[in-house]
Amino acid sequence: MVSRAERGPVADWFWTIDRLFLATFILLMGVGFMLSFAASPPVAERLGLDSFHFVKRHALFLFPSLSVMIGISFLSPRQVRRAAIILLGASLGMMVLVLFIGQEVKGSMRWISIAGISIQPSEFMKPAFVVVCAWLFAEHAKQPEIPGNLLSILLFGIVGALLVAQPDLGQTVLTATVWGGMFFMAGMPWLWIIVLAALAMGGFFAAYTVLPHVAGRIDRFLTGEGDTFQVDTAREAIIRGDWLGRGPGEGVVKRIIPDSHTDFVFSVAAEEFGILFCMVIVMIFAFLVMRGLNHAFRERNDFNRFAVSGLVLQIGVQSLINIGVNLELLPAKGMTLPLISYGGSSMVAICVTAGFILALTRHRPEKRAVERSLFRSGVGIPAE
Repeated sequence: MVSRAERGPVADWFWTIDRLFLATFILLMGVGFMLSFAASPPVAERLGLDSFHFVKRHALFLFPSLSVMIGISFLSPRQVRRAAIILLGASLGMMVLVLFIGQEVKGSMRWISIAGISIQPSEFMKPAFVVVCAWLFAEHAKQPEIPGNLLSILLFGIVGALLVAQPDLGQTVLTATVWGGMFFMAGMPWLWIIVLAALAMGGFFAAYTVLPHVAGRIDRFLTGEGDTFQVDTAREAIIRGDWLGRGPGEGVVKRIIPDSHTDFVFSVAAEEFGILFCMVIVMIFAFLVMRGLNHAFRERNDFNRFAVSGLVLQIGVQSLINIGVNLELLPAKGMTLPLISYGGSSMVAICVTAGFILALTRHRPEKRAVERSLFRSGVGIPAE
C-alpha cells in the first residue's frame, strides 16, 4: 500500500488517479480474458491451430496493453495533447500506407505489417483524433479568432476519406458520431448542425449506392434475405443461453459462429453465462460513460471536458454498435467489444483511450485551488 505521506511520482499517481475507472478497465480486461477460453478454441480448431492458440495470444497482449494504459495515465493534460498529436500523425501516415501496401482482409485494406506484427492503424487514430479535436474546440472556445472548429472539420474530412477508402464504414460512423457529439458540446451553431446532418445523410446514401457490400449488409438486415448465417447463429446462441446460461464450456451454438472470439463474443457470453451476465457487461460500459460524462460536467477546463466526453463516448458507442449487431438490432459490422473481444491492435488502442481518460480525470488539488482562486477574482482559468 502506498502511504499518503509519500511524495513521489508513483505515490502522487496512486492518490490522484480515479481508482474506480482504473478498476473498471482492469475488470473488463479480465472478463475478456475469461471469455477467450469460451469463445476462441472452436475458431482455432477450425483453422487447424492449437485449441488455445488465441487464448495464448490474448494473454500475450494483456501485459503490454495494461502497461500502455498505466504509462499514459501518468501524463499531464499538456503531455496528453502532445502524445495525441504524434500518435495521430503516425496513424494517419500508416492509414495512407495501408491503401498501397496493406493486407486485404474480407475485401478491405485495414491492416499493415510492421516487423512481422499486423497493426490496424485506424484503431490508434481514434483516441488521438478525439484528443486533438478536443484541443481545437477548446482553443476556439477560448479565443474565437482561432479557427479551431474549421480545422476540426478539415481533420474529420481527412480521417473520414481515409476510412471510406479502406473501406470501413463502421469506423466512419463511429468516428462521425463521436466527433458530432463533441462538436455539439462545444456549442455547434444550428446552421452547422443542419448542414452536417444533411452531409451525413448524403454520405450514407452514397455509400449504399456505390459500395455493394454496404448495400448488401443493409438489405440483409432489412429483409432478412441472403447470407445472414452469422447474425442468425449469434441470435440463436443468445436465445439458448436464456437468463443464466448453459454453463462454462457447455455452449454448442458458439462452435459454428465464424467470428465468435472477436465480433460475436457477446453472443458466446450469453450462451454460456446467460443474459443476466450480459446485462452486467452492459451496465459496466454504461457506468464508464456516465462516470466520464460526470467528470466532464464538473470540469472547468474546456480541453479536459471535451476530451473526456469524447473518449468515453468512443468506448460507449463502439460497445453499443457491437452489442447491437449481436442482438440483430443493427446491420452486421465487424467491430470489437472494447477490452473484451480478441484483437491485439484493438486492445492496445482501447488501452490508449483508457490511459488518456485516466490521465485527464486525475485529481489535481493544487491546480484546482489556483483555478478557484482565479475564477473568484475574475481573472479566468489558465490554459494547460
